[in-house]
Amino acid sequence: MKRRSLPVAAALAATAALLLTACGSGDDSSGDNDKIAGADTGSPATSASPSASASDSAGRPDIRLPEDVENVFEGWKTGDATKDAALSDAEQALNSVDDAIARGDTDSKALAFYYQGDALVSEVKWVQAWLDENIAWTGTTRYFNPQVTLRDKKTAVVIYCANDSKAYNKDRKTGKVDKTPTADSPYVLYNTRMEKNADGVWQTTGLITKRGNAQCGG
Repeated sequence: MKRRSLPVAAALAATAALLLTACGSGDDSSGDNDKIAGADTGSPATSASPSASASDSAGRPDIRLPEDVENVFEGWKTGDATKDAALSDAEQALNSVDDAIARGDTDSKALAFYYQGDALVSEVKWVQAWLDENIAWTGTTRYFNPQVTLRDKKTAVVIYCANDSKAYNKDRKTGKVDKTPTADSPYVLYNTRMEKNADGVWQTTGLITKRGNAQCGG
């Protein structure tokens, strides 16, 4: 069972939450929405460092993933300072969700730091869905093919793909890992709207995901 293939009840609840958000892609949320998400490794992973322009003044929360959880970000640099700042914060946002899932914390400061509005509501419900099923995840998720479109100086649309074929559900109490095969595609397309706040942080305010999208190889 892949990381984002939650049991039916939890998946439906998470889907309902994600449908609250929109970023203008035209893609519909599916019943197997991924993280967030982002997994075989290919190109070297980039670090989850915050953008230099905002790191000093924003008071960024500390995010530390468990040793058995890894997010790999491939090609997460464009050479454009503004686009790279948005990508860096998109990366941190993804990590913040996994940090919250691992710690079982729906009140995570990092979540509220990198998500706002309907996107924050959706991510809190997503984390809660994992807690309700008493599971976390282990393994590696690969995020690749990021595309950034700047709408203006403070608004961007960031689209990217994820492969979670090497990420698995783990029982929170026993630590048992479930590697049961699934017919679900491991590829997930993310379409996010990001807005730059007064502290220079690019926050995710809209999110749509679709599993099995052909653009990502699914």
